[in-house]
Amino acid sequence: MSNRTYLDAASAEDLHPAAREVLLQALDSGWADPARLHHEGRTARLLLDNARAVLADAVGVRPEELFLTTSGTAAIHAGLPALAAARRRIGTTVVHSAVEHSAVLHAAATAGTPYEVGVDSSGRVDLEAFAAQVARPGVAVAALQAANHEVGTRQPIAEAAEASGAAGVPLFVDAAASLGREEVPAGWSALVASAHKWGGPAGVGLLAVRKGTRLVPAWPVDEREDGLSPGHPNVPATLAAAAALQARRQEAVALDKQHRAWIAELRTRVAADVPDVEVVGDPEDRLPHVLTFSCLYVDGEALVTALDAEGFSVSSGSACTASTLRPSHVLAAMGVLTHGNVRVSLGRNSTHDDIDRFAAVLPGLVQRIRAEVGM
Repeated sequence: MSNRTYLDAASAEDLHPAAREVLLQALDSGWADPARLHHEGRTARLLLDNARAVLADAVGVRPEELFLTTSGTAAIHAGLPALAAARRRIGTTVVHSAVEHSAVLHAAATAGTPYEVGVDSSGRVDLEAFAAQVARPGVAVAALQAANHEVGTRQPIAEAAEASGAAGVPLFVDAAASLGREEVPAGWSALVASAHKWGGPAGVGLLAVRKGTRLVPAWPVDEREDGLSPGHPNVPATLAAAAALQARRQEAVALDKQHRAWIAELRTRVAADVPDVEVVGDPEDRLPHVLTFSCLYVDGEALVTALDAEGFSVSSGSACTASTLRPSHVLAAMGVLTHGNVRVSLGRNSTHDDIDRFAAVLPGLVQRIRAEVGM
């Protein structure tokens, strides 16, 4: 399998070398319960506190404002309902964009009465409509992703935060797609992220909540993470997540420049070499490492399978429900082609040769699949 080319970093990246080294060391020193007062517990607490401080610095909050969860999804389901529940007397409406991650959509439906705001053809929320809905009476919380996980389009977080702040409504931001790659604009009340997106281990999520933002957790509060994530924390994994994020932030500028140029090249070649293709997402105001396109008269599963046989790992369908390969709710909301959808996303180990070979192989595979169905 040494000839494999992994182009699905937006789903998960392999463990960063910095994280691997720290994880192996922490398995021997950070295994105890950090809530205990004995020597082993105090050692684990010290390690956990150090990791939390590093993670909090990356997010831009104080350590006491950062809560650790078992995943980004868990952070969403802990944080969004807790914000909404704290404002139950004010109202139950949860305003969100039409292109949020499925976990946010599910949490919004659980937390209150969802109100969906549309997006343009690039996937960017209608800011005027978003601001107008946030300003209406009865809004408990507003939710807006930092950047779209499927097409890479950035959202106007600073402007949305200003509108939410003026209305006195907390803004909940899903930064899973962007944290570790670029800074998230300020102004939000709560933010979530997931370590496996930046080269940390799976099983570590972040929920940052700024002081002054009221929360009512959905389950009985215990002494762990203020009740937002009950249970024994995974200290070694948290340390590894912190090491990976710290290393990734140091690499971000160089990777941004590299990935942005390669994705721009791939965007041009796909559009030029594949007939009846639609390359989607904002071409400029986007995450540097993501490219999504859709091919007419092509089944997405068939294209992903054909690419996999050629050694390329990519994703298709909705990025959050790819196992079902249902049409992407993100692409549908954008009003763009949903058939034959492929997302290519670069990681720290991606090379220009990967992009060059992918661009060379793709047209022939699309042509073959179309021919098989008589197109």
